[in-house]
Amino acid sequence: MERFVDGWNIVQTLGEGAFGEVKLLINEKTNDAVALKIVDLQRAGDAKDCVYKEERIHRMLHHPHIIKLLGKREESNVAYLFLEFASGGELFDKIEPDVGMHSGEAQKYMTQLLDGLEYLHRRGITHRDIKPENLLLDEENNLKISDFGMATIFRLKGRERQLDKRCGTLPYVAPEVLKGPYFAQPSDIWSCGIVFVAMLTGELPWNEPTTESPEFARWVKSTCITESLWKKLSTMAFSLARKILNPEPAKRLKLPEILGHTWMKVEFTLNEDVTDNVEQQCKRIALPRDTENKKEIPLLPSSQPTARVPYVDISSLTAVLTSNKNQISFSQPTQNDDLLLNSQISFTQSQLTQNQFKRLVKRMTRFTAKISQESTVLRVCKALDYFEYPWSIDPASIITVSTVDSGKLQLVFKISTIDMDDHVLVDFRLSKGCGIEFKRRFVKIKNSLTDIICRV
Repeated sequence: MERFVDGWNIVQTLGEGAFGEVKLLINEKTNDAVALKIVDLQRAGDAKDCVYKEERIHRMLHHPHIIKLLGKREESNVAYLFLEFASGGELFDKIEPDVGMHSGEAQKYMTQLLDGLEYLHRRGITHRDIKPENLLLDEENNLKISDFGMATIFRLKGRERQLDKRCGTLPYVAPEVLKGPYFAQPSDIWSCGIVFVAMLTGELPWNEPTTESPEFARWVKSTCITESLWKKLSTMAFSLARKILNPEPAKRLKLPEILGHTWMKVEFTLNEDVTDNVEQQCKRIALPRDTENKKEIPLLPSSQPTARVPYVDISSLTAVLTSNKNQISFSQPTQNDDLLLNSQISFTQSQLTQNQFKRLVKRMTRFTAKISQESTVLRVCKALDYFEYPWSIDPASIITVSTVDSGKLQLVFKISTIDMDDHVLVDFRLSKGCGIEFKRRFVKIKNSLTDIICRV
């Protein structure tokens, strides 16, 4: 944990982006929490303009399904955006790989997403990067749209313009965005359709919406109905997906039409919440697809692994952990005015309490181990070696894994271990790439370590 300003501590990294990171700030006295987006204005030539535009757009927005912007400050070449903290984590964390989630949950999140998007479009704003990683959940599991770094105004004083900037995340982007120019509203709706499919199937239908993708080509030709992904959808859900993911923007369903679709009006019975019990989720999920190797998940022995590409040799891991143990800490923030008024921004180390630890963002990509922190790190590294995932470890004992997903796209995630006296918290966090693919890797690694995991 680091001290940000007097009374406020940085206790967790929530995410990373093109220009910087998002951190969790906690107030020492009130235990309130705020998300802090730190942007390096020197990282790219247009970073300052992008932050200015993001701030101006975000300040216009006030809606229950959109993350609130609380304020902004600049110090030398760094910009700080203070945002509402969504403690429920990211939507992708609710999506089980190859399984998805209960239809009732998906319907709830889809309704809230469309409600927030309808508000944005009514204000003449397009998001342009709708995906589960940018859809956050509050403590009551209500969805909130976040990250307006790619947002822009497409309608001003009643006049709408076409857009030509190619932006977004490839598996979620609409086909017309890659061709340009395009209209804003249908392209956002397309992205919502991909999120819809991901929530119900636990898969992405294609890596990119072009003829280079066989899956997308079959979708366009309507020859995909027998494929395993689409067979997971009910008749009604498939009908809605077809109408949202229409390759012709003019024929794509509009927001009111989606909300009026039969599937959106069904009263689903939540007999079972597939996101409640991580242990049962892992049992029902088939072995994840993996283009890197076809090995089955082993139960790895506790013998010391041989490192593949570490910054620190495996034999010195114990020394690294021991030397850094006293630096591991936590805590929480919210008197927002204090954050904005204090003129001195600095970072110093401070200690974390168990009470404050409870305020950390909820993640399903974590587990607790019943062996020592040093032994836990060694076992995790051995699992990474077995699955041939390139990894490195820094002096703070954070493991960075750099691999590729099933679409050969870069996938980077980080693993932190925190000594909590009677157990060790092992926390996995996505750094770059697809959240669903990241979850697949987490399940695979976790299943290989069942003998050291605490049973709750």
